[in-house]
Amino acid sequence: MGLIGQRRAIPLDLVGNVSDRQKMILEHLLKEVLGSAMERVVETVDQQAAQYIIESDARLKAELVEFAVKTIQHYAISDKFKDEAVGSERVYPSNYRVKSIEAQVTELKALFPVLKSCDEKLPLRYKLPEGAEGWFAIPRWQALGATYNEALERIIEAFSTKRRFSNRIVHRMGAQYLHMTERTALAQQVLCEQQKNNDILVVAAQTGMLHRGASARRTRIELARNEYSLGTFAIAALLITHPERLSNTNTLMIDCSGDEYSAGGGDNFDRVPLFDFDIGGVEFSIFYYDRARNLWGSPTGFIFKVE
Repeated sequence: MGLIGQRRAIPLDLVGNVSDRQKMILEHLLKEVLGSAMERVVETVDQQAAQYIIESDARLKAELVEFAVKTIQHYAISDKFKDEAVGSERVYPSNYRVKSIEAQVTELKALFPVLKSCDEKLPLRYKLPEGAEGWFAIPRWQALGATYNEALERIIEAFSTKRRFSNRIVHRMGAQYLHMTERTALAQQVLCEQQKNNDILVVAAQTGMLHRGASARRTRIELARNEYSLGTFAIAALLITHPERLSNTNTLMIDCSGDEYSAGGGDNFDRVPLFDFDIGGVEFSIFYYDRARNLWGSPTGFIFKVE
């Protein structure tokens, strides 16, 4: 339930506005489709049916507009890699709950004393965006390292002090191996600008359920216009403050689809970092980005307009 006085979180587009050329093509396409539909209706109705249609003028317009928009929106999501998704019944552990921002910030500052500022009141001003399951405190990576990879190494090292942990790609986390996707890097930049470069950012996110069963690259295709995949750094921070999220072998495991990984340290970034849990604790490794598995889901964040 939202608090009185909270503003609606208005989605902020991460992929750019429709170009003039696209607008012209869309308008031509839709006029052609609607014109064909009109011709077929006129050819198939009799005088009485035509009169009934005319008399239902206002209701007909409203229903047709709603139906047309829903149908067109179905095609706004690409079919690309659609076969890289499987059914999944995996859920979060029963003891997992999203903690207050204040509690998360306290824990992060205790682990990283260099972290200072955070807009902890942001969740009081805005309702959660559609798709998000909670507010999460994620350090700005620039506060922990000169590069993304340096900051990632640092937070993974800190994570390993909090959990039983196995890193299968230790010494292979440099820039030649791992980097953010372009969309995730853009979202990070927007968050920093909106929250005035606070050391800890407040992020609206979901931790995997929304895209469970989809491969990493199919998830990237399915993202809403204001949605972006979380990378390894953000997910490591999330797991530090919410260890319950990955605490048993039956839980939904985690793909870090906001990052791309090259097993050979070259140009072929066809893997994705991941976190899973087994009897030995949390494991950090990589897997192919085109493999759909019912055990995995990708956490994502949501950008909205902040005034």
